[in-house]
Amino acid sequence: MGSWWGAAARGYALAPTRTVAVVSGALGLALAAGGIAAAGPWAGGQRVAEHDRGLRADRSAGAVMVRPRPVPAPSWVAPPAVLKPAAAGGSTAAAGSSGDAAAPTAGGLTAALGSALSDPVLGQFTASVVDAATGRTLYASGQDTPLAPASTNKIATSVAALSLLGPEHRFTTRVVSTAPGRIVLVGGGDPTLSAAGLAALADRTAAALKASGTGTVRLGYDISLFGGPAQTPAANVGDNIALVQALTVDEGRLDPHSTEDAPRYGDPAATAAAGFAALLGKRGITVQGSAARTTAPAAAKAAAPLAQLQSQPLSEIVERMLTESDNDYAEDLGHQTAVAAGLPATFAGGAAAVMRTLTRLGVPLGRTHLVDSSGLSSADGIPAAVLTRLLLLASSPAHPELRAAVSGLPVAGYTGTLADRFSSDSSSTGLGLVRAKTGSLSTVNTLAGLVLDRDGRLLAFSFMSNAGGDVTAARDALDRLAARVAVCGCR
Repeated sequence: MGSWWGAAARGYALAPTRTVAVVSGALGLALAAGGIAAAGPWAGGQRVAEHDRGLRADRSAGAVMVRPRPVPAPSWVAPPAVLKPAAAGGSTAAAGSSGDAAAPTAGGLTAALGSALSDPVLGQFTASVVDAATGRTLYASGQDTPLAPASTNKIATSVAALSLLGPEHRFTTRVVSTAPGRIVLVGGGDPTLSAAGLAALADRTAAALKASGTGTVRLGYDISLFGGPAQTPAANVGDNIALVQALTVDEGRLDPHSTEDAPRYGDPAATAAAGFAALLGKRGITVQGSAARTTAPAAAKAAAPLAQLQSQPLSEIVERMLTESDNDYAEDLGHQTAVAAGLPATFAGGAAAVMRTLTRLGVPLGRTHLVDSSGLSSADGIPAAVLTRLLLLASSPAHPELRAAVSGLPVAGYTGTLADRFSSDSSSTGLGLVRAKTGSLSTVNTLAGLVLDRDGRLLAFSFMSNAGGDVTAARDALDRLAARVAVCGCR
């Protein structure tokens, strides 16, 4: 692993600070090769919190362009792009190489972090910074103590889901026939199902019914893939997440175009089924009565469906979940991980499946404890050292199936939940260089990701603050620490 990480550090190039696009699916040589290139994860879609107001999405081109920041690039960053597009074989070549990057020292990094480590606004603070080439810990403070991770929990969910299901896995919403004139809409737990997708499924269903000479049906809907309760175990989440059901359209939002805390339907599955019935009616199929909740017979679900609709590949879903910190996506993926692990598809089952999968992957979890898959619950606890280990694992050549767990990380000052971060004089040197997952609860702020230091050395870091002070000040303190890692030539 060490030799590969050395190649990664040599081949990794820094992003230009005027336009950043993040690789969506290439499985390149290095995590950085999965960090910047021609196309990227969704960064302009709906999200639950911390809306990235600076983005302008161009989905037709498959990439996300972002506004330029009104600051100069750090002096050691060349202004033109320094990564070539992904090659046909899936690898990404660097446009240039500066040779072996000098290894930082623990003393040098500690000195560089300096007074930023003792900012009182951080409250209870833990940290882990690891040299990717050697796996050597360069800085640690309480790294084995579990703290509430907030949304950095989604890194663990991503790794587990990708490992069990595979990056090409797709979730399927189906319509099956259970008897003459009776059909059932079977939820497949697709968190990306939209009104447009439901309309496309209605098109296919109506065509199949008409082809069989059927013009009148009774409609049921089946959400038995996921168990209950559907309400998150986290307290005081407001409109941050819908009920987690196996059939949900537009994440259960009353306004599908909303982005911040969004009012949700009281029963998203029933709402989706009613909408599907209305869509069939508009297509010439009469639906008798109201859609009724049911469980389709196993034989009907195993048979060829009348119609079906598949999601995007899991790798794209993971990228969007990480970039946008989408809680609905995260809990759906936790439930899906439980299904794949043969555990109950519940919040508890999802958390157990994630823990079991990470253990199987060789991650020493220590005192990690999880109750959900999104990090909304303050009862979750993850040590900083576990987060850095997950980041190294996700970029390892031994696990290319996990690559989306790093290619989906937001880019400092440009994409997702980092779009409006790293804006102060003390943190702006991290712009375009830090790629990290954010985490925020009322008294929790976390940041875990990857950075190339000034000498071109690839480092993984996690900074965790619990019971801190002002939220904005605490976030800036974490940004300042990550920026200091970026500017460190710590030999």
